[in-house]
Amino acid sequence: MLFTSGLLGLLYVVFAVVLFSVLKVGLAPMLLIVIGLAFFQYYTSDKLALAASGAKIVSAEDAPELHAMVERLCAMANLPKPRIAVVDSDVPNAFATGRNPKHAAVAVTTGLWRRLEPQEIEGVLAHELSHIANRDVLIMTIASFFAMLAAMLTRFGLYAGMFGGFGGGGYGGNRNNNNNQVPVWLIVFLVSVVVYAISFILIRTISRYREYAADRGSAIITGAPENLMSALQKISSGITQIPQRDLREVQGMNAFFIIPTNWKSNMSEWMMDHPPLEKRLAALSEIARDMGKPVA
Repeated sequence: MLFTSGLLGLLYVVFAVVLFSVLKVGLAPMLLIVIGLAFFQYYTSDKLALAASGAKIVSAEDAPELHAMVERLCAMANLPKPRIAVVDSDVPNAFATGRNPKHAAVAVTTGLWRRLEPQEIEGVLAHELSHIANRDVLIMTIASFFAMLAAMLTRFGLYAGMFGGFGGGGYGGNRNNNNNQVPVWLIVFLVSVVVYAISFILIRTISRYREYAADRGSAIITGAPENLMSALQKISSGITQIPQRDLREVQGMNAFFIIPTNWKSNMSEWMMDHPPLEKRLAALSEIARDMGKPVA
């Protein structure tokens, strides 16, 4: 994961160097805007995710069993208790959000609560708590920050190239002297396309690693990886029984969910933000064997 993050950072450094050498523009205005957006995303991530999913915070009086379960797992994981929310949806799923363990929230759908056994729900909640403990929101925000910076640089380069009046084929440049030169905006566009494609793959790779890490965290917290394995199988099976209309209503939360609603899509693994279910189950089986647990 560190290696992939390093590649992502190196990619954007090279991208910035190429663009600034071509465009010769200042970095400060763009950095101020992008850093502002990154801070906004980071400090409001929990509120945005809860609002987007339609989750409602519930008290211990509203959901005593759920609260007791989370409290027990937090004590085992040495984590502060997050806010607990429920999403009124038949789609069986769960997610965690928040910039750090002190400002976090865990949400489960009513469909998950109905379909899973208590020990399976514990496995799912431990997975989500692992995301919080690993500060995955921070990690993905940093990765997204570089993506936003690249997007800002791309737009700036395109607009400057077409309307900024500098040479190399831009409007207002010395066209008589630059007829044989490649337009600057075209260079920027081509570089940005390559950077976007590579960064897309690297960010998705980091996201998949985070899911493997959270699965392992669940196994360590509960000491029962077989419960999460059973939960993942039930969730994936339950999703296939949900009408497409209901799945479309929550598909915007796929990056947060423990299993995306489109998990059976035919896309290649390198385009997925979650590992294939079969590989997650295989990894959990290996963890179970290491723990001396019988694996079916």
